[in-house]
Amino acid sequence: MSLKRLPFLLLLLAFALSGTSILRAETQSGDLAYKVVQMLEEEHFLQEPFNDKMSARVLEGYLEMLDFSRIYFTKEDVDGFRARHETTIDDQVRNESIPAAYEIYKVYQERIASRVTMAQKLAKPETFTYDSDRTVQISRKDLDWAPAGEAHDQLWRNLIEGDLIREKLIADALAEEEAEERAEKLEKGEPIEEKSEEAEKEAGKSIYEKVSDRYDRIQKRVDENQTEDVATLFIKAIARAYDPHSEYFSQQQYDNFQIGMNKSLTGIGAMLQKDEDQGGATIEGLVVGGPAFKGGNLEVKDRVIGVAQGDGEFVDVVEMKLSDIVDLIRGEVGSKVRLKVVPAGKTSGVKLVDIQRDKIDLKDSLATADLIKTQDPTGKDQKLGWITLPSFYADMAGGSTSTTTDVMNLLTRLTIEGIDGLVVDLRDNGGGSLEEAINMTGLFIRRGPVVQAVDSRSRVGQKASSNIEAVYGGPLIVLVNHASASASEIFAAALQDYGRAVIVGDGSTFGKGTVQQLRPVLSNRLVLPFNRETNQQGALKLTIQTFYRINGYSTQRDGVVPDVQLPSILDIAEIGEATLPFALDVKPIPPAGYQPFFENPLPIDLLSQASAGRVSTGQAFEYILKDIEEEKKRIEENKISLNLAERKREVEEDKQEAEDRKEERIERFAKIREEEKDLFTIYKLTQDNFRDEDLTLRDDLSAEDLSGMSRGKEDEKEEDNKALEYPHKFDPYERETVHIMQDLIAISKTGQPVNISEATPMQRDKTVPIPARNQEATQAN
Repeated sequence: MSLKRLPFLLLLLAFALSGTSILRAETQSGDLAYKVVQMLEEEHFLQEPFNDKMSARVLEGYLEMLDFSRIYFTKEDVDGFRARHETTIDDQVRNESIPAAYEIYKVYQERIASRVTMAQKLAKPETFTYDSDRTVQISRKDLDWAPAGEAHDQLWRNLIEGDLIREKLIADALAEEEAEERAEKLEKGEPIEEKSEEAEKEAGKSIYEKVSDRYDRIQKRVDENQTEDVATLFIKAIARAYDPHSEYFSQQQYDNFQIGMNKSLTGIGAMLQKDEDQGGATIEGLVVGGPAFKGGNLEVKDRVIGVAQGDGEFVDVVEMKLSDIVDLIRGEVGSKVRLKVVPAGKTSGVKLVDIQRDKIDLKDSLATADLIKTQDPTGKDQKLGWITLPSFYADMAGGSTSTTTDVMNLLTRLTIEGIDGLVVDLRDNGGGSLEEAINMTGLFIRRGPVVQAVDSRSRVGQKASSNIEAVYGGPLIVLVNHASASASEIFAAALQDYGRAVIVGDGSTFGKGTVQQLRPVLSNRLVLPFNRETNQQGALKLTIQTFYRINGYSTQRDGVVPDVQLPSILDIAEIGEATLPFALDVKPIPPAGYQPFFENPLPIDLLSQASAGRVSTGQAFEYILKDIEEEKKRIEENKISLNLAERKREVEEDKQEAEDRKEERIERFAKIREEEKDLFTIYKLTQDNFRDEDLTLRDDLSAEDLSGMSRGKEDEKEEDNKALEYPHKFDPYERETVHIMQDLIAISKTGQPVNISEATPMQRDKTVPIPARNQEATQAN
């Protein structure tokens, strides 16, 4: 055989091996998809077969995942997908194959490549005049895909023109800001800092290069997905066809999910972000006390370009996905990892950093509390507690991490300090552990039912508090918003049904009234005595129950409607269970047997009326109400101009309004600070300091102290920024909640709130059932 032919034969062999690898991956993915379908059919709440209806749902869900904005595929593409796969995906999966996933993704890659090429051709100085009367839609989610040809091309001309206008406006704003900052420093005689190499390089790019680079990054992200990644996305679409909260996790995603729930991991203690421009991963934060932080050789904004295990060879990670880089850096406690790093602010030159891995505790989302020392409106000393809970976390592996334990620690200290009232802040708390929500509810009620649940066989069960008496029985408010979901809603609903707490917040909470359970997806579903070893292929989070309030109604879709409602822009945002595809519908069930916590109902009407008066006359909520109306108009119009002069005029108007608000706020906040001087003293309790004999002032703790994460040297705040901080760091919702709490305390003593108004409270949605507050007791039928 001629040696000249050897490279050609080796190339053929490489292609053959590559093809074999891809085929094997596709076969394994088909097997995995079938296992997931079997689990959904057997164990999901709906108990529905994976049939043509589910097939159509999977297809639509997969298309939405890939092309949510409906700009890459054409109408012909989608019509073809529907014709070939709408009623056949179920058959494909039963044959342990998912060809639809790869066929559609291949077309997606081709469309991305085609559109990126077009974008780069259009992103040139001579392409657009920016003086037309054309517009482009802000959201295309309710529009059909554009037909191939001129319609699709015109859509993209509009999109690129819009991108260029946006970059032009951003560049102008940054240039103006830098010029003003430079002039101010020159006037004060302050030195002007030189930009880093990286910043200089970015600043030197034209708007055309920036838009072109953005689409390059999109292309790169799409192309870096392997067969397994495409399959994972498709299997997620299969799970979500049953309901929006059923989800498949690859093994990598499952590990990350557990870290989020356990609040701990094993690694170096660094937060990474993919560097889309130069490759690798940028250090965005270091866990205080973690191995990387203690080593002192790794800094925020360093860029990791290589990873080595122990004394082994470095693996180049410049072109790797972030999740793969993270996997290389994590490892066993006590093991060594070496990083090849480009120092912060540099584009060249490297340093090598050795780090010994250890267990890392994540503090940024643990429960914390504020002790607010103030005076009531009569001048008497008053102490308020404020517990902030970002999620209902728990150790999924049976460890000691517990929301209830952490809240109990804080609550005990607040009680020792003699608080007159307590706020539990669940804003943006998306839920977590059902058991933790039940146990935490038990801190505030006597022994009794907390939540009801119905399974796939229509069997009704109850979960109850085990505490004989409440740990805290004083005035209580639960603050929520439209993003408070699941376990948060169980907690808020139970306390509302018992008449135990006043619920304050947006028009309603999220509306998730279903229970999920994580189950491993195993390569051997049937484990034989002689084959105990199983290979886990990720996990399936599937809906197994719907939960109900103890009054018999569900929070599903409707959420928890607060007793005292405050205006919020989240109420018009498209978030919430009712907006999600295939969200379950449920009907009421008989109520559980329970008794109200107090002999007399809470004074909801008085509290609502007093709050309405403050909201209607307060400047802070006036801005919020105006923003709500403007956002409603923007959503209704759903378009943005492609005329540069028109956009500049809009920017100037927005800038002037922002400047007017800024000046008004600075003046108003200064006045409030003067009027409320020495009125509030606020201490911070954390899981690290709640046992300390001396209290720590909240303002004495840095963001690094509170989060446990070092994010590098922060620029000193400008005088205006400090002046724009909310007085006492109470945002409008927190300040109003403090007023509502003071009213609640005052009513308990005098029968009247601090002040009353003729203003009309926000009206409840009449379609949402509200529990009766005056009932003596409710019996299950």
